Amino acid sequence: MNIIKPQPGPQEQFLATSADICIYGGAAGGGKTFGLLMEPLRYMNVRGYNAAIFRREYTQITSPGGLWETSHAIYGQVLGAQTRKTPKLHWRFRSGATVTFAHINYESEVQSWQGSQIAYIGFDELTHFSEHTFFYMLSRNRSTCGVKPYVRATCNPDADSWVSDFISWWIDQDTGYPIKERSGKLRWMVRISDEIIWGDTRREAVEAAITAGISEMEAETMPKSVTFIASTLQDNKILMKTDPSYMASLQALGLIDRERLLYGNWKIRPQAGKFFKRTQIPADGYRERLPDDIIYWCRAWDIAATDEDEKGDPAYTAGVLIGARKSGRFLVADVINQRIKAGDVETLILMTATADRKKYGFNYKVRIPQDPGAAGKIVAKQYVNRLAGFDVKAEPVTGSKELRASPFAAQWQNGFVEVLIAEWNEAYFSQLESFPDSKYKDMVDASADAFNELTDGNFDIDALL
Repeated sequence: MNIIKPQPGPQEQFLATSADICIYGGAAGGGKTFGLLMEPLRYMNVRGYNAAIFRREYTQITSPGGLWETSHAIYGQVLGAQTRKTPKLHWRFRSGATVTFAHINYESEVQSWQGSQIAYIGFDELTHFSEHTFFYMLSRNRSTCGVKPYVRATCNPDADSWVSDFISWWIDQDTGYPIKERSGKLRWMVRISDEIIWGDTRREAVEAAITAGISEMEAETMPKSVTFIASTLQDNKILMKTDPSYMASLQALGLIDRERLLYGNWKIRPQAGKFFKRTQIPADGYRERLPDDIIYWCRAWDIAATDEDEKGDPAYTAGVLIGARKSGRFLVADVINQRIKAGDVETLILMTATADRKKYGFNYKVRIPQDPGAAGKIVAKQYVNRLAGFDVKAEPVTGSKELRASPFAAQWQNGFVEVLIAEWNEAYFSQLESFPDSKYKDMVDASADAFNELTDGNFDIDALL
């Protein structure tokens, strides 16, 4: 017989708290999702008990290692527990208690839950949901099964999320790190006209509501207890033992992601100098000539979206060539950054591809950005047709510029990027060091896309060795 129980520390504290609302996490690997899934087991024998656990997108539930797969590792051990996939993914226990998995991608989708009564509401990665979605679903948090309604949520830090303000009392506002002594402590809130008023005790919250003009009878019903419990990878002893390399993976992240996901920093934001610094290029990384161990090349382009910038000058088009070396390093070998009219861009890209392949060989790929919408697909297809005979890929542009640049920045910060000494160096370094605050980001975007293409999971560099 297997025993399902929380690990000592924050996970155990998460499952023991009496708070109406508990937010758990602040770093990657702390056992947050496992705690979220274990919570319903305490009431699995209560007839009429129901739980709903939400992710922002459906694929985040069903992806490998996601909520649905992980739930099988837990609920699959419970005698008599059964799964159903229609109309929603859910588990049913012998008592009739259920756990449902669902997504809320847009705020308008909360209306489909109107009239629902959910004893336990869970949010996996709360920062992905809007404040409106969270508080609307609180109105669905009610119960007739005898279990007091409650909400549990997990998240990683996001300085720009509403969650950062919501849990600010538990976070050191100077450093961004959780205040250890406050982790797990209860506070009380009332929400009046979209404003949250806090009290250290329930009585304080009631009195605050009365002061705001709420009747004493109504004010007595308004307070909800809230807590935040911080956790890090070090709290998840099981993961540290079964996958000791995960710590190294987090340590290899770029500065911003490392602060967020390894140390749980809620205040750090993308700022100039936090992605790229020329001093992070290793001493032997400034190369006067090409090394002879380049496995594969990729030239990625960032194509000007308009003919002119706001001053009426031609906008920049950038093409960055990066080579992957056998040593595991990456070499930025050439950067083109020109102000040319849109009609000349195709010619530049074709001429550059022809020259590149003549100079660097056939282990060479061209990557073109595909803007959103039908027009973006048409333009990308035109470029692919013009580059017939080359290994060319048009990739949709998704995510923020900071997110796209993060994998390249992580390698840069850890000394795995080299640069060929050339006239373009200063302009290139200047733009990278001022990213993301700089007006122009074309060379950064092209660098990120070239690097991401070379390290794409669908592209096996090892097969070329």
